[in-house]
Amino acid sequence: MNGDDAPPYHLDLDRRVLTRGGEAVNLGARAFDVLAHLETHKDRVVSRTELSEHVYGYDTERDSNTIEVFVTRIRKKLGAEVITTIRGLGYSLDDPADAPRA
Repeated sequence: MNGDDAPPYHLDLDRRVLTRGGEAVNLGARAFDVLAHLETHKDRVVSRTELSEHVYGYDTERDSNTIEVFVTRIRKKLGAEVITTIRGLGYSLDDPADAPRA
């Protein structure tokens, strides 16, 4: 596999490390939790409520933009194409192997 075939990022869930192009990417703990949950559920759309429950242990729907803030931070670090917003339903994580190369 050459550099052009490498995925744009790698998420090590056990060590809680995110790398892009071999370099560590600093992502806050809760943003990492959002990305990790999307990564482990990439076969489906994940609702904002589910992400809130995963990150905080309860539903924070009354302050629903917190998840959007974390998604925005992830997109800024990894690229907008990594997470797809499914309007009215939630978010889905695109397979990093299918994403455009950085």
